[in-house]
Amino acid sequence: MTTNEQAVSGERADLLDLLATRRHFLRHTAQGLTDEQASTCSTKSELTVAGLIKHVSTVEQHWAEFAQGTADTAPTEFTPEVIAAWADQFRLVEGETLADVLAEYEKVAAATADLVRTLDLEAKYELPAAPWQPPGVFWSVRMAFLHIASETAQHSGHADIIRETIDGQKTMG
Repeated sequence: MTTNEQAVSGERADLLDLLATRRHFLRHTAQGLTDEQASTCSTKSELTVAGLIKHVSTVEQHWAEFAQGTADTAPTEFTPEVIAAWADQFRLVEGETLADVLAEYEKVAAATADLVRTLDLEAKYELPAAPWQPPGVFWSVRMAFLHIASETAQHSGHADIIRETIDGQKTMG
């Protein structure tokens, strides 16, 4: 039995189900969109369906690294390059397609699911330094997975509003 096929129950099964459900709703917002539509800023914000999926994938990967105790620290200097890289995670850049972003999201999701199945949920790591985060705060691996679900749900709501503005499709209703 491979790690992906490993049977889980209890809390791990609940975490996997929570993550899968939240990801489904986010992916649903992109269903049937062209790259141009997925890159449309249909509200006052600069957010797009494709950009939100790309961002959620990046954030999930970061938290998965945190859960393994291998997260890079955030940059301490916000140079124009750092700011540009941050902005690029919210949009398709030259050569990227919605299909590429969705495929990468699937890879990240599969890797995170493997971690949910195998990591010690009680292990704790200090959160990276950030302007909104005082030093010395620790999160468990469990909390990192719950945060991924929370972040995905929040951005799924954003994507749903953007999608509804583009063509009227709603995820729920």
